[in-house]
Amino acid sequence: MRRRVLQATISALAVAVVLLGIPLGFFVAQLVRDDALRDLDLRTATAARALDVRYQAGETITEDNLASYVSSAPGAGSFIYVQLPDGTELTAGAEPSSTFSDSTVTDSGIVVVMSVSWWDVFWQAARYVAIVFALGVSAVVAGVSIAIWQANRLTAPLVYLAASAEQLGTGQVRPRIDRSGIEEIDQVAEELARSADRMAARLAAERQFASDASHQLRTPLTALTMRLEEIAATTRQDEVREEAEKSLEQVERLVGVVDDLLGRSRRALGSGTELVVLQPLLDQQSEEWGQAFRTAGRSLVINETGATVFATPGGLAQVLATLIENSLHHGGGTTSVTTRESGTNHAIVIEVRDEGDGVPEELAPRIFEREVTGGRGTGLGLALARDLVTADGGRLELAHRAPAAFAVFLQGVPQMVDLDTVVPHSSSLPQRRRGR
Repeated sequence: MRRRVLQATISALAVAVVLLGIPLGFFVAQLVRDDALRDLDLRTATAARALDVRYQAGETITEDNLASYVSSAPGAGSFIYVQLPDGTELTAGAEPSSTFSDSTVTDSGIVVVMSVSWWDVFWQAARYVAIVFALGVSAVVAGVSIAIWQANRLTAPLVYLAASAEQLGTGQVRPRIDRSGIEEIDQVAEELARSADRMAARLAAERQFASDASHQLRTPLTALTMRLEEIAATTRQDEVREEAEKSLEQVERLVGVVDDLLGRSRRALGSGTELVVLQPLLDQQSEEWGQAFRTAGRSLVINETGATVFATPGGLAQVLATLIENSLHHGGGTTSVTTRESGTNHAIVIEVRDEGDGVPEELAPRIFEREVTGGRGTGLGLALARDLVTADGGRLELAHRAPAAFAVFLQGVPQMVDLDTVVPHSSSLPQRRRGR
């Protein structure tokens, strides 16, 4: 939207300058020329009347008398030619190579021709045309500045709303957004805030129910476990002891099922994607894996970045740890971690690349499937990493087979957004490893 507003404004200004500036410049040049010719005609007529009076009075006309009618000033007559009735020709001034000329014949038969330099008229017109051009450029600059201000005024609230909607989808409490002064956007923001309040209340009730259910289920299960352990410890009958131990196994399995269901419920209610500054997370990975790479005689190079993405901090840290660990175990040479922006929607790409032989051709199409491995590992690391990235609304891809390069695509944030106003950044990044 911002780009479209700027393009539309600049296009309109360009059309206005072309349609108005060029005709105006031509008109100004023509006006200067006509004014110079009128002035030349007036000077010629004035000189002719004065010379005619002098001639009729019987005075002698010399070239010194003509010198007062010419001047070197820009736009003034620079050359005069006079032919008296007796055929005498007189001149004054320097005749230019290109001229505008005007002539007059008096009642006494005196011919007066006065000339002005064509270049003097041209440069005078050029100065006025340059002023018109400068005004046009100033109008374009002022219009672009206003367009940038207006575009930022329109798009910034929309970016904040997008960030709010993203966080609302994760189940987190949303901060209040200041009014933008644009009625339609403010109405959307108010409705989004009301929806956030209602959703926060519902999520709080769901979380409270999950907590209560956990407590109510764990208490009888714990009592049942203790009772079965007591029976197994006190009985002298092998069959009873065996049945008690089997029952304990079933209870433990039930406890695991309850924990798993409650964990899924909490994750479904929103585990907490948030705005994550990538540089601290990358620094953490460098500290965690740097020594392991040095021990293996290899290098780990992580480039600095100022990017911020929407992600779950712990999940993204685990994904990067998985990719770096796989590069350490299965790759070769220098492993580099780079971050770049991709496309017009502010997507951020984190690429982990090494200089090894890469992924086998037959393994590449199935590299993210569970239990698919290159020979070492469980084959779960990349599958879990892809699930974590997908849960954050991104994607994990094998960008290049040989040498291997894995790319993590996440939603970034434009630089124009005040991140601390929208949502706070992550302050803690848990350290977790996950192998293939």
